[in-house]
Amino acid sequence: MSETTPSFKPTLGLLDATMIVAGSMIGSGIFIVSADITRNVGSAGWLIVVWLLTGFMTLTAALSYGELSAMFPKAGGQYVYLKESYNKLTGFLYGWSFFSVIQTGTIAAVGVAFCKFAAYFIPALEMNEADVLFLLGPFKIYPAQFVSIFIIILLTYINTKGVQGGKMIQTIFTVTKLLSLFGLIVFGFILAADAEVWNANWSDAFTMKSMTKGTGEMSAAIIAPVLGAGALGAIAASMVGSIFSSDAWNNVTFIAGEIKNPQKNIGLSLFLGTLIVTLIYVSANLMYLSVLPLDQIAFAESDRVAVTASNVIFGGMGTYIIAAMIMISTFGCNNGLILAGARVYYTMAQDGLFFKNAGKLNKNSVPEWALWAQCVVASLLCLSGKYGDLLDMVSFIVVIFYVLTIAGIFILRRKRPELPRPYKAVGYPVLPAIYMLMGISFCVLLIIYKPQFTWPGLIITLLGIPLYFIAVRNAKK
Repeated sequence: MSETTPSFKPTLGLLDATMIVAGSMIGSGIFIVSADITRNVGSAGWLIVVWLLTGFMTLTAALSYGELSAMFPKAGGQYVYLKESYNKLTGFLYGWSFFSVIQTGTIAAVGVAFCKFAAYFIPALEMNEADVLFLLGPFKIYPAQFVSIFIIILLTYINTKGVQGGKMIQTIFTVTKLLSLFGLIVFGFILAADAEVWNANWSDAFTMKSMTKGTGEMSAAIIAPVLGAGALGAIAASMVGSIFSSDAWNNVTFIAGEIKNPQKNIGLSLFLGTLIVTLIYVSANLMYLSVLPLDQIAFAESDRVAVTASNVIFGGMGTYIIAAMIMISTFGCNNGLILAGARVYYTMAQDGLFFKNAGKLNKNSVPEWALWAQCVVASLLCLSGKYGDLLDMVSFIVVIFYVLTIAGIFILRRKRPELPRPYKAVGYPVLPAIYMLMGISFCVLLIIYKPQFTWPGLIITLLGIPLYFIAVRNAKK
């Protein structure tokens, strides 16, 4: 009797898929990045505009991806869409960037964020100079990095045992953090909203300014007007943080082979998940503005805006409440990232463009080898301490690939008109075109005003070109 080859089992419903979208998006960003955004734009109105722009882009992209996911309802998601729209090289460059830094770097950053907030309960996890365990070449190794790696290994192990364990963790932790965030927002408005603070924050809401912390006796904020084209650069620089906080919404497309009725449920989960998170993000920032003066948002200690707000809302317990919320948030976020990411490498391996073993499923019908390969790279990035720099710089590449993917809708309608399209992009061609225009504008502005956010990510991606031809040559042997 011959053994049956393991295959993906469609066991995830609409709720599971929506929780993967929302859970992968919400990590630690919403608790932190509003400080940097406020320093760049210097006003309440522009702070909200940045989050609304990001939300609009994310929702538009998600609605557009619904068409692609319905056309190609199989594991691999964006890698498959790019390969089908353009060629294998374009798909590989995305997959290479995804493996080398986009997904693995995000896993590392989220893992270390978990430990930074766990340090409120376990001070030994603080990443202070006094906490350095040893030097590894130019890198300083802290206990927090080992705990981060342990969390990544634990979640990887759980996900090698089948999709059910990962599904359970994702649903429980995502529902918990959504309810926690909702509770924080409601309690903020009810218990701590200050009309005087709110009115002061909105008194000059749309005059853009840069805010810099003064030093010494001049400790008050140094405020300078942002004029002309500089305003566009300030918005682009601000959106690096908000886009990072809203990214990973497309992770559900990577596990299409394990979703029931994927033609319907992937598109619907993308819309529901991104809408829920966008509403929560905008509401959280409105709550910050009702509780904290603008300079306290801009210069919150270590950029931890949510901690500062929570201390106003809940008093001394506020810090611990937020720390626990972020630990729940980052743990659930990493589970979604780990679960979904390995499916991309699996599909690449099936095409002969990744390590052969990554293209095999274990007895639990999951790509175990690909999961552990992802774990190794993410762990190395944890040790390097450079994941944060890489992620800041990779937003440029992430948006380029999103633009290329959405352009693929136009290409495929001409090139493959015979393909069934049970779901079509909402607002086509207008909304997809608007997204592409906004995405291209974002990338051009970063090139002009913040080149340090562009060239490293571009170099990482272009390094994939020789690797692609090596992979193709090896596949022919």
